[in-house]
Order: sequence, then structure tokens, then C-alpha cells
Amino acid sequence: MATTPAPPAAPPKPTWDPREPVRPWLRPTIRIRLTLLYGGMFLIAGILLLSIIYLLTAQALQVRVGDLPFKIVTGQVQPTTEWCRLPEQGTGEQFNEAVAGCLQHQREMALDDLLRRSLFALLGLSIIAFAFGYAMAGRVLSPLGRITRTARQVAGSDLSRRIELDGPDDELKELADTFDEMLERLERAFTAQRRFVANASHELRTPLAINRTLLEVHLSDPGAPVELQQLGKTLLATNERSEQLVEGLLLLARSDNQIVERKPVDLAEVATRAVDQGRAEAEATGVEIRGRRAPAVVQGNGVLLERIALNLVQNAVRYNIPEGGWVEVTTETRQSQAVLVVSNTGPVVPAYEIDNIFEPFRRLRQERTGSDKGVGLGLSIARSVARAHGGRIIAEPREGGGLVMRVTLPV
Repeated sequence: MATTPAPPAAPPKPTWDPREPVRPWLRPTIRIRLTLLYGGMFLIAGILLLSIIYLLTAQALQVRVGDLPFKIVTGQVQPTTEWCRLPEQGTGEQFNEAVAGCLQHQREMALDDLLRRSLFALLGLSIIAFAFGYAMAGRVLSPLGRITRTARQVAGSDLSRRIELDGPDDELKELADTFDEMLERLERAFTAQRRFVANASHELRTPLAINRTLLEVHLSDPGAPVELQQLGKTLLATNERSEQLVEGLLLLARSDNQIVERKPVDLAEVATRAVDQGRAEAEATGVEIRGRRAPAVVQGNGVLLERIALNLVQNAVRYNIPEGGWVEVTTETRQSQAVLVVSNTGPVVPAYEIDNIFEPFRRLRQERTGSDKGVGLGLSIARSVARAHGGRIIAEPREGGGLVMRVTLPV
């Protein structure tokens, strides 16, 4: 009696927190803009105030001959500075004009000194105003920083985080409360979906495993009629196909909805293991597997990354030409990204059909699974896993037929 194989282990629960994004040291944040706004308004107000004070002072110090509070009739006037020139001899009118010129010069010097001192004071106050505006803007926007940190933690699949912002009932608190309510609903939805995936995993695997066991028992009976054995083999193949479909759907649901746990994984090792698993099928169909795989270490989940490579290799082997076909699997690190490339010979693929091959249950010119080459979920799973790792997968038609599948992941 055949024993029921253990179901494949599910991917570990994701616990990855995204790393702090790298940003330029000076970027137009709201805090910088508010600081510039507050400081600029103070600077403009200071310049206007200084101009008004200067004009009023200049008008008040305007000196003309008829405005002198005294009049020189006779006597001797001796200047005390070099810039004040008075005639040694002359009439009273001449002395009055000379004194008015000295006072006018002194007025201009006083205005220049006032302007210079005021500019220094304005510069110091502007620095204080910008620093104070920056500090106040940071205090006002601190709830936004808290919201951002919580959102980043939620992006790492930790839906239990809440902002719980305290303070006055203003727009920021209203935004935080709304965000908390949204997180609550999302957590309930994801919890229900994870529970459904777990229940579906058990409820769908168990009857299929029982069917497989019963079919294997009947096929092991040497006295069974040939027709019954043929029917049993057909049912067993159909049952195996259903098991692959269930496993693919469950893996697709997990990879779509969760961020995987990140650990150092070498894409070269992952690709080599995938090639080893697909080599027997390639030799049976006369397909050569080749390619140079350089080390390319990424942060990710090894089980799911291996599934990407295996799906691409299997597709490249199965959808190939009957004779003289090949599959090339390469890995490399390029511009801070790890790249896995799987190219193959095969039928000519129109460019307008490239996007269709990533949809579940779709193949070239086929909308439903209709062949024995798979269940139509391989590339959908590969794309979902690549997205969960922060990368992407691109398919390009190869000149002469076949495809070039390129997976890029952040290092």
C-alpha cells in the first residue's frame, strides 16, 4: 500500500520590515517649506520695517539753513572735526550755511550707521527666526512623522501597529484616527484571508491525497482489468494536476498578500538548484541547459526565490522547439541589483501577447489550461514573488523565437 507523501512546507510567515529609504540630504519636505515660509515672511516684514524706520528717521533729520535752531550773528566758530569746514572769516549768513552743511553731513553719517547696525540686527534676528521656524515646524509636523513610521511598519506586514495619536482634536488627529480605522479593517480582512487560505489548504489537500491513495491502491492490484488500470492512470494524472493547481493557488495567495522574510540568499545557488531539478525533464526532451551563474546575493526568502527560478526553467524547457533547443540560465549583479535571466529557444512570441502570459490560467492563444505542460500559474507565481521581494520580472521576445525572462531584485 502506497503511503501519502507529506504536503510541502508552507513559506515562513513574513516578518520583514522595509529598510529606511535613502533620500537626499536636502529635499523639499513640508518642514523645510514651512521653515522657508515662516522665515521668509519674517524677513520681508523686517525689511519693510527697516525701510519705514529709515525713511522716517531721514525725514526727521532733514536739515536746512532755515531750520537751524540757532542763528550765528557774530563771533568765532571753531570746528572740532576734520570733515566740518567753516570759513575763518565771513558774514553770519556764510557761517550759517557752513554749519548747516556740517549738520547735513553728520545726519548722513548717522543714517549710514543706523542702516549698518539695523542690517546686522536683521541678519541675527533672521537666523533666529529661521531656527525657531524650523523647530516649530518640526513640532507641528511631528504627528505626520509618527504616521509615516507607522505606515512603514505596516508596509512590513505588521498590521497590528496603530498610531494612537494624542493631542488636540485637529486635522492631524483626525487623519491619524482615520488611518487607525483603516488599519483595523485591513487587519480583519487579512486575518480572515489567512484563515481562509489555511482552511482551504487543509480542506483541498486532504480529499486529493485520499483520492491519490485509493487510485494507487487499485493500480497496485495485478488482477485489475486493463481498462480499469488505464482509467486509474488517467484519474491519477488528473488528481496530480489538481494537486498542483491547489498548491499553485495557495502559493500565489501567500506571495501576493505578504512580504516575505528577508535573509541573505545567493541567486546563483538558487538558479543552480532549479537547473538540477529541471535537468531530467530537459534531457528527456532533448533540451540543453547552459549558462554562467555569477554570485548575486539578495535579501529574501530562499524557498520562494527558488520557486521563481524553477518555474522559469520549467517553462523554458517545456515551451521549446522539438530538436536542438536550449535554455540559458545566468545570474549577475548589475547597478546594485541582482539579475536572473532565463532565455530559451522556442516558438515566436508576438510582443502584444507578452503581458497575457503573466495572468493566471493564461497561455499564448489559450485562456484556460488546456495542455499537459502545467496549470498556468507558474509565471503568475513568479511575478507575485518578485513583487513581494521589491523586484520585478520582465519578458521580452527573443529574436528567432523564444523568450528572455529577466528578474531584477534589490541587493
